[in-house]
Amino acid sequence: MKRILLGTAAAVAFAGTAAAADLTVGFSQIGSESGWRAAETSVSKIEAEKRGIDLKIADAQQKQENQIKAIRGFVAQGVDAIFLAPVVATGWDTVLEEAKDAEIPVILLDRTIETSDDSLYLTAVTSDTVHEGKVAGDWLVKTVAGKPCNVVELQGTVGSSPAINRKKGFEDGIASASNIKITRSQTGDFTRAKGKEVMEGFLKAEGGGKDICALYAHNDDMAVGAIQAIKEAGLKPGTDILVVSIDAVPDIFKAMADGEANATVELTPNMAGPAFDALKAFKDSGKAPEKWIQTESKLYTQADDPMKVYEEKKGLGY
Repeated sequence: MKRILLGTAAAVAFAGTAAAADLTVGFSQIGSESGWRAAETSVSKIEAEKRGIDLKIADAQQKQENQIKAIRGFVAQGVDAIFLAPVVATGWDTVLEEAKDAEIPVILLDRTIETSDDSLYLTAVTSDTVHEGKVAGDWLVKTVAGKPCNVVELQGTVGSSPAINRKKGFEDGIASASNIKITRSQTGDFTRAKGKEVMEGFLKAEGGGKDICALYAHNDDMAVGAIQAIKEAGLKPGTDILVVSIDAVPDIFKAMADGEANATVELTPNMAGPAFDALKAFKDSGKAPEKWIQTESKLYTQADDPMKVYEEKKGLGY
């Protein structure tokens, strides 16, 4: 898929943010399992209000069956478009065919799907989740500088595209470093509570944590939970065990300011803004946008004034 980096080519491809009046968009949101997800919902509402769009949000509570039910509800209501943040990558063809038959365009937000018919969705607004994982892996390679490093990994929801891709990207990032080895990897389901629980198991299994050099978490919420587990085990997160994760939610910056986390890779919560612009351009011209609108990823470390970033992030509705 062709890539468009937001803020550059996207500004040309979808020029302007003029109001798209009288549009109703249904948004099947995964849930509120993390601070990032809550921010995405909040920013989506803000971006819809800017454009005079009636945004109807259905919280699926992390269940695909709820998302399928919501999409069918939106089709029955005759909305102008449907946004979908898919909880898992597979199993969407039937319900998206129903939306297509109703001539309702579907835009994927922050996650992709696996389908043999990519005409079932108009475009996908996502980050490059493989690249996110690779940025985290590259950071660890540079940070440990050739020293032996056993890594434990907290994976996201099983079967979700971010979990699959962030794992692959991290493995790609450390592939050339024979000194770095992933010793344990288990899902924490993208939640803080599960991240803490799984990390407690890792610590018990790995010599009380003394054999762990670094933690790689597929999102910040799992990392924050893991940090608590590390502290309760009598170790210093960020020092005894390096912590690198993805999303860049406010709490990870607070942890970095306290020296308890080392790095995070940003996933912008503003997926809806570019999606609304792509939808308006499509409605105005009838010309389909590029199949992938890529958002930019950025690495943050303790050197980036984490408390300042924390305050900026809080202003986005996290």
